[in-house]
Amino acid sequence: MGNTVGIVGGGAAGMMAAVTAARRGGKVTLLEGNDRLGKKILSTGNGKCNLGNEKLGAEDYYTGRPDILEECLRRFGTGDTISFFQGIGLLVKSRNGYLYPACEQAAAVLDALRYEVRAAGVEVVTDFKVQSIERGRRTGRFRVQGTGGYCSFDRVILACGGKAAPRTGSDGSGYELAGQLGHGLAPTVPALVQLKCREESLKAVAGVRADAHIVVYFQGKPAAQERGELQLTEYGVSGIPMFQLSRTVNYILAGERTHSKTYQSAGQREKRPERGTVPGEDVEIEIDFLPDYTDEEYRALCAARKPLRRQRTVEEFFTGLLHKKLMLLFIKLAGLKPGEAAGEADERKLNRVYELCRHWRLHVTGSNSYDSAQVCAGGVLLDEVTGELESKLVPGLYFAGEILDVDGRCGGYNLQWAWSSGFVAGCGAAAL
Repeated sequence: MGNTVGIVGGGAAGMMAAVTAARRGGKVTLLEGNDRLGKKILSTGNGKCNLGNEKLGAEDYYTGRPDILEECLRRFGTGDTISFFQGIGLLVKSRNGYLYPACEQAAAVLDALRYEVRAAGVEVVTDFKVQSIERGRRTGRFRVQGTGGYCSFDRVILACGGKAAPRTGSDGSGYELAGQLGHGLAPTVPALVQLKCREESLKAVAGVRADAHIVVYFQGKPAAQERGELQLTEYGVSGIPMFQLSRTVNYILAGERTHSKTYQSAGQREKRPERGTVPGEDVEIEIDFLPDYTDEEYRALCAARKPLRRQRTVEEFFTGLLHKKLMLLFIKLAGLKPGEAAGEADERKLNRVYELCRHWRLHVTGSNSYDSAQVCAGGVLLDEVTGELESKLVPGLYFAGEILDVDGRCGGYNLQWAWSSGFVAGCGAAAL
């Protein structure tokens, strides 16, 4: 007879762990605090569920233990994700390497998982909010106490998420359970989330979208950079490149770093500020709205436009360079008036407008909360788990998904981590 396996959390990682453990002979019970499984899946990929990426690598993640991450991705990678979902009836398609259900409905992904959980013989208990977990010293079995009473298992998998999107059940309670069992946590911050800025002038350009190159500066030095389409809002900046930068910014603002080690990120090494850094001191982003031009090409462009100053106002002179709202704002910030004659305008102020098009700096004050974040950075330290994602401190305890200190970039990487870690933890928990 196989192990009895209790899985805390019925999200993406929890359901994958449940199916995997049950297929390997485990007697599996899935405990979910909500009234139904997988609520968070429904909101992924703007409701279309970007469930993976063909361009998968450890460089697309942040973690202090890339060796453990790489092993999990090797054991269950993109090809395995496609095979798994197509094996349970979901047709998968690729769009520029991004994997989606062919019907482009996140609900179809959730339904296919729910049906397979049932087909695998997993017992599902909803409205069961786990409050404590204890491991018997003599028996080695786990007593799981919750709002629905208590259960006893040979193995337990914590797959109850982090803090992102708490309305879906990821309220951070998993961290408390891990702490009860002696595990340490890397400090957590919202990631893949919008940034807030100090400048009131953003209200004038709210809604503008533009391709741009963005650099984060901390104490005058570049800390991270991204390229892509951003969206300006009344309170700050949104869009995929800002999401990618948000975890770095939030760690700087918190004056934290999650480990003493360097982190792997997007093919580069990132060092976070040491403890003791003044939180929020001199954090800026610089936006280049014309990233395809070299400095020399841009100087030539500006020089070639000079004849247009004749018989034009300042507003007319800058028409066609960037979005009209941006140009009107930069004209104002440079100290010019839209209606004044361009031919008589101060040369230094005109040059200032050109400069703002490529070097507009904003002061970052924070980000939106976990309510808006797609993922939570930080979590249970990978130094405290084995390659099977089993606790080194509490034998028989496993982890999967966002509760661990692994988070990925936009593009299906975080769901892939859920599938990969759920598979690895499920295999380990079911093994006799």
